[in-house]
Amino acid sequence: MKTNYDVIIVGARVAGSSLAYELSQKGFDVLLLERSTFPSDVYSTHNFFNNSVAMLREMGVLDKLLATNTPTYKRCYMKFEDAEIDGDMPEVDGETHCLCIRRPLLDTILYEHATAQPDVTGIQGFRVTGLLNDDEGTITGVTGVDRDGTKQQFHAKLVVGADGRLSTVRRLVGAKQKMAVPTDYASYGAYYSGFKSDGETCVEFYKIGENIAIVFPTSDDLAVIGVMYPLANQEMMERFKHDPERAIHDLLEESFSTTTFPERLRAATLVGNVKGLHGYDNDWYQGMGPGWALLGDALSFKDPAVGQGMHDALFGARVLSKHLDWNKSWDEMAEAYEGEMEAHMMSRFQMACVFTKNIPFTPEQTAVNKLIGSDAQATSTFLGFYNYANEMEDVEREVGRILTTLSQG
Repeated sequence: MKTNYDVIIVGARVAGSSLAYELSQKGFDVLLLERSTFPSDVYSTHNFFNNSVAMLREMGVLDKLLATNTPTYKRCYMKFEDAEIDGDMPEVDGETHCLCIRRPLLDTILYEHATAQPDVTGIQGFRVTGLLNDDEGTITGVTGVDRDGTKQQFHAKLVVGADGRLSTVRRLVGAKQKMAVPTDYASYGAYYSGFKSDGETCVEFYKIGENIAIVFPTSDDLAVIGVMYPLANQEMMERFKHDPERAIHDLLEESFSTTTFPERLRAATLVGNVKGLHGYDNDWYQGMGPGWALLGDALSFKDPAVGQGMHDALFGARVLSKHLDWNKSWDEMAEAYEGEMEAHMMSRFQMACVFTKNIPFTPEQTAVNKLIGSDAQATSTFLGFYNYANEMEDVEREVGRILTTLSQG
């Protein structure tokens, strides 16, 4: 096989395969490298709000994803202490429903879709071990080992690290860390069969006291359930260490007893293993340099509670492919790429940095949440922050409207 390409993408899951597709549409010759082989699983929040579903449709891959019979949903139920917010996600680009598809299905379909495009070559089971560079320090390619143990090297004008939160490419290029907010939480997730929503199928989000819980309906008639508790809670840490399945039930029974969540989980059955993450940074890195770029979680990792990772991967692929132009300097491309990514994503990153800290709701915040939950229009506007239909100033205006109405009544 040939060894020279326009772009080498390291990591072929959501961010990498999406970028390969986008670059192919612009005529770039792409090599897509993946350390794992498909199908395979990875611990993540694999939800697409409906703004991201619209992007999947535009990529031409949505019908293949829906053919897996993964359920869609439009309702979102949130409980912040004793405030409830319950409503439908507002429509975006003609899409009303969201999709949470399991990674073995999702990543395989995206990879196959990308490598079916003209000028995209894919190699699975290839582990990148180093980068090539010229005399001026510009990255010019990669070295690595294939699944047979054979050492190989490939050359390109650009190497993209789409290889996740612990990116090898990011480490090798020495990308500058711009921001880092460490979480206060440990995070665990598992799949359950037989878990039912209260009423219409929905995503559920709870923050009561120090603990957080999330539910998404997903593929194979399963629900993915995530729980988060403070890292400082050593007793809970020991429970999860010795019996994570029992610990999930205990946490819900003890902290969410005012909800139907524990009862519904008692009627469900664990499928597979409980997976966990003891701490992580919400971070943001330099996105591009001479001969290299970062995408997806390699560029910016956010607390999984806000469910923005899938959107950021798809959106970032579009932005990077839009600004890639060999007639421009690396500095020009970097300024355009990083500027657009920060302008679009920073508000949700900041939201993640708030959720990731173990700070209780103030009485004022709870009162505002109750106001939002009491009004259908305000609820829709609030949920629209998650799918980019609205910004936080829109939510603030809705709260102001309610307060004005109450004062006049």
